[in-house]
Amino acid sequence: MKRTSFIYAIAFMLFAAFSSRAQTAPADFFAGKWEILVVGTPDGDSKMVADLVRNGGVLSGQLINQKDSTAEKIPVTVTESGNKLALAFFTQGYDVTIDLEKVDDDHLKGSLMNMFETTAKRMK
Repeated sequence: MKRTSFIYAIAFMLFAAFSSRAQTAPADFFAGKWEILVVGTPDGDSKMVADLVRNGGVLSGQLINQKDSTAEKIPVTVTESGNKLALAFFTQGYDVTIDLEKVDDDHLKGSLMNMFETTAKRMK
């Protein structure tokens, strides 16, 4: 009887240790490379890559022009709020924002400047 109780106690402690560890593991959903598609701009559809990296708990990144790999990379200011992400950057004399929201594990959906439909797909 004592041996059975001891085995159950050990099993319970192991279960509790692994369960609490799994809950505290940080999941960094937004970090990584995202292919962004902006539909319907005056210059046509636009594709770019957002390369987002977390340093010291802060998410930052840069935008890369897919059509011209030699073009200068544009620094991006990133704001996170739950399942939402806001990218802000300066280009061609304008302050531009892209607001995105999580759709599933590999897709985001939102808008550029609240005017143009924007989607993002995780690059693997």
